[in-house]
Amino acid sequence: MNAHVADQIDPQPQMGQPVTGQPVTGQPDTGRPIVRRFGRVEYEPTWRAMQRFTDERNAATPDEIWFLEHPPVFTLGMNASPAHVLAPGDIPVVQIDRGGQVTYHGPGQLVVYPLIDLRRAKLGVRDIVTALEQSVIQMAGDYGITAETRRGAPGIYVADKKLGSVGIRVRRHSSYHGLAMNVSLDLEPFDRINPCGYEGLQMTQLAELGGPGSIDRAADALEPHLLRALGFRATARVAAI
Repeated sequence: MNAHVADQIDPQPQMGQPVTGQPVTGQPDTGRPIVRRFGRVEYEPTWRAMQRFTDERNAATPDEIWFLEHPPVFTLGMNASPAHVLAPGDIPVVQIDRGGQVTYHGPGQLVVYPLIDLRRAKLGVRDIVTALEQSVIQMAGDYGITAETRRGAPGIYVADKKLGSVGIRVRRHSSYHGLAMNVSLDLEPFDRINPCGYEGLQMTQLAELGGPGSIDRAADALEPHLLRALGFRATARVAAI
């Protein structure tokens, strides 16, 4: 079975829903991932599509990497404490199956979901987390931004503020969920939670730091760094209709 997620989510090009993509360079082999750009898509259908992709894939299924953004939503990890959701207001809260505590997704934040057969790629869980973190650090460096990781607190930081969050789930030796990198968004919703379970943690974003100010530019800048960090060669892009 070829587990093409665009067809699984919704083949109709409706606002807020993923749409079917067309391959630019033909059907790739399993040594390189399909990269999909979905635009702005609802959180829960996309999460369920990741689960289906993971459950239905087999040894011949190419890996995929999804670049997208979500409408406003707070997500809670499997063992997260609801106490870290302080005042959600009109923003929905969704309990999901990744690790970690609570985070926020919204327009202007680039979300990247690597759907990788870890056994085939010879990657461990720590490897994929490191790849996500290091790809952001390297991309930020292209713009003169000094970013770093912190021991015991996954994610990417600039000075005392957090630029990006990482949360992964592995099932059937395959990864889903991934990276959320702040590009150019309203950061106020982060004040309604303890981001990633840390009271008072401040957030930052690329547009404030001299980096790219649009989702498309940020995705273009991040993609080559991420592919190299994951050990992939040139990829087949799938463009949304």
